[in-house]
Amino acid sequence: MTTTTKPSRVRVIAPLVTGQEVVLISVIAALWLVLWWATPAFLTAGSIRPLLIEVAPIALIGVGMTLVIVAAGIDVSVGAGLMVCGVITAKLLVDAQVSLVVALLAAIVVGAVLGAVNGVLIAWGRVHAIIITFGTLNLFQFVGRQIFGSQTVNGIPGTLDVFGRGSAGQTLGVPHSFVLTAVVAGAVWWYLRQTPGGRHFYAIGGDPVAAELAGIRVRRRALIAYVVTGALVGVSALFTIAKGTSTLDQSIGAGKELAVIAAVVIGGTSIIGGRGSVLGTILGALLVQTVSSGVTQLGWPSDLSDLFVGIFVIVAVGADLLRQRTRTRQREL
Repeated sequence: MTTTTKPSRVRVIAPLVTGQEVVLISVIAALWLVLWWATPAFLTAGSIRPLLIEVAPIALIGVGMTLVIVAAGIDVSVGAGLMVCGVITAKLLVDAQVSLVVALLAAIVVGAVLGAVNGVLIAWGRVHAIIITFGTLNLFQFVGRQIFGSQTVNGIPGTLDVFGRGSAGQTLGVPHSFVLTAVVAGAVWWYLRQTPGGRHFYAIGGDPVAAELAGIRVRRRALIAYVVTGALVGVSALFTIAKGTSTLDQSIGAGKELAVIAAVVIGGTSIIGGRGSVLGTILGALLVQTVSSGVTQLGWPSDLSDLFVGIFVIVAVGADLLRQRTRTRQREL
């Protein structure tokens, strides 16, 4: 009598840290050592803490942007969304004297609504994401300027100090905003890596038509990605208000979309979708802010930080395209 055994299913687990992330860690470590050698004050708590505070809002939005770009989308409206969330929250703090919890919920809800606008238009409008979000960028900017009313918001209370630069905004020297960013990033990293829903985002980015034929609800996933990104934009608006002064002006959010996309792309997320990691995005944001802080501390012209970040983006995109071409050739062979 013979017995047959079913072949065991072997699940291939992706490495915890990819080669791209190892390279980023090495580059960041090298930059920190060089900056420490050039300006010994760089590797002190008084220098690292502000750097992490600046990284937090970019990295947090980048977590949502990773979902979006992995699913072959993009969102260039996050800077304008940050302005809308920021001014609404600031006015609630000044005019209604709301609590921290209410301010946080209001920012999340406003951001999620803005993200839902993008998600609905992209998922059901069948128009490329960059066209839709470029349009909503201008729409959100208009809304934000109308709420500002050509004036600054003055007298913002210290309600958000828990996310700020002072002693209330840190525990054991670590900024609360960065801790919250790390917690959110860890949750999304686990979701993408360990759940079927998370892996659906990669499938959509790889081939949306095949994903839909396989039963994946492509539109729903797209909507989720943009709503999550919008909600994180709302929280990042609180971080931005908290690290500033008691006055808020219309410059809040200016250029943030470029910094976020740069962090995601430098972090190894493929701009054409289907591949990426939240850890890489956090490292990308850290690298971008390290370059900016380093240029400032060395007393170099601030324009050089844009130059260096631009070079990093070009190198990252070029490396990604080379990998894509290599995979294509291997399939053809």
